[in-house]
This record gives sequence, C-alpha cells and structure tokens, in this order.
Amino acid sequence: MTPAVSRRLPRRAAGFTLIEAIIAIVITGILGSVVAVFINRPIQGYFDSVRRAELTDQADVALRRISRDIRLALPNSLRVTAAGGVNYIEFIMTSAGGRYRDAADGSTGGNFIDFTGSLANPSCLVPPTPSLCFDVLGPMPASPPVVAGDFIVIYNLGTGNPPADAYTGGNRALVQGVVGNVITLAANPFAAQTPPLPSPDARFQVVRAGTRAVTYACAAAGNPPGNLTRQWNYGFNAAQGTPPAGGTTAILAGNSTCTVEYAANASGRNGLLLINLTLTQIDAATGIGESVILSQQIRIDNAP
Repeated sequence: MTPAVSRRLPRRAAGFTLIEAIIAIVITGILGSVVAVFINRPIQGYFDSVRRAELTDQADVALRRISRDIRLALPNSLRVTAAGGVNYIEFIMTSAGGRYRDAADGSTGGNFIDFTGSLANPSCLVPPTPSLCFDVLGPMPASPPVVAGDFIVIYNLGTGNPPADAYTGGNRALVQGVVGNVITLAANPFAAQTPPLPSPDARFQVVRAGTRAVTYACAAAGNPPGNLTRQWNYGFNAAQGTPPAGGTTAILAGNSTCTVEYAANASGRNGLLLINLTLTQIDAATGIGESVILSQQIRIDNAP
C-alpha cells in the first residue's frame, strides 16, 4: 500500500497592497479635513479671546494709572489740550497736604499768611522781613514726608488767576528744610501777593520735587495709533507744553488712540474728565487688526 503524500498549501503573504495604502491615506486626509473644518473656528475663537483679554488688561492698567494720578492733582491745575493730532492732559501732582497756623486758631503769632513766623521756632520771627517759617497744625505728612526740595502750594485757582497760579509760581514756595512741625521756605512768594490770597481753610498742598507737573499724551482718535506716554518732573510751565520739554517719559501702551473731554461744573469746585482709550493689535501674519475700547470717568476735586 502506497502511503499518502501530504501536500502543504502555500501561506498567503501578510501586509497591504499599494492600492490599500493609497485608499487609507485618502480616507485619513478626508477625515482630517473634516475635523479641521469643525475645530478651526473654536481654536481661532480661543486665540481671539486671549488677544482681546490682553488688550483689555493693558488698557485697564493704563486707565487705572491715569485715574490714580489725576485724583492727586493739585486743585485747578488740570489742563487739557490737543495739538498736532495728539491729546495732552497736564496737572501738578500732589503727595500730601495739611493745615497751617493762622489767626482763626486763636494764636497771636505763627500766622503763615501775615508772615509772623513760627511759634515753635522763635528764630523764624524776624520782622519786618516776611518770615520763611510756618507751623503745621496736627500731624505732619508722613507718607511720604515733606523734605527739602519739595514745594508748598496754597490756594491754587489755576491758569489765568495770578497770583494764585502754581504754574507761574505766585503761590508756590520751595521747601528749604523741615524740623518737627516747622517748615522753612527758601523764599516767601505769598508776601508779594496783591491782594493776599490765603486759603479759607488754612490748607496747603505738597508737591514732590521729583514729580512736579505730569503730562499724559495720546494720539487723538482719527489719527494713526501711537504710544500712550506719561511725562513728569519737567518743571512748571506757564503755558501748557505740547509736549513739554525735559523730564522723564515712560510708555504705558502702544498702538493707542484716545478721546479726552473735560468739563467743570458751574461752581468750578469740581469737574469731570472723560477718557475713551482704544488699543489696537495687528496680526503680523494676516494683517488684521483687533481693537478694544475702554472708557474712564474721573472726578476732579478743584476745591482749593
């Protein structure tokens, strides 16, 4: 008997054919395109919201800085003007204030306005020359303290009201030294006031030597965007500079424009400053701009 001969069938080769690979690639590409269409808008929306948030935060910080500074403005020192397509906001920035001794305090001496000097420091009583010293009633300004080089301003009525105009200096005096509650001035401009203009509440304001007048500048709406800048420590100018010369300048925001409106009430005791700030960011790849607009109203206390 002849044994059966076993035959092995050949195994089929494993893997993909070229046609199968091409079909898989085409299907994957179609699926990827469909997914990209649906997720592109959410992703783009996310990046848009991030960009708007950054612009809004930058504008908010800039307006908060402006608002904080202007609330420290010397009464009646705010000046707003436009020149060369730029809006300028200028004011004299105070650091502190207090009361000086006067006749209403029931004292026979130490009256600042009648120049009889300081009760706490008899050496200041040098008639007939107007005294260079005066007493501060109550606690001295401590944060920051009054130091030599600062300025004392009394009863500021603003531009066009000499001698009660701190920009021209008729009511502004340089501090020479401070001992206890006695402030000594380098000169006494109040003695030359005609008529004398004492503060009804015997108040004085302190202007820091390193700050003095401050100017914010921003391109006016309708003009190409520019930098929003803060300029300070350039001195005191009788006429508003556009921009003032000297001092130190810092950039608060770029690609900005603004509108500025200032209105004082009928009594002139306070006013309202409105600032609309627009910040723009341009995408370098697409050239498309994104803008945000923030508004800030700032109440101005002009009671001298």
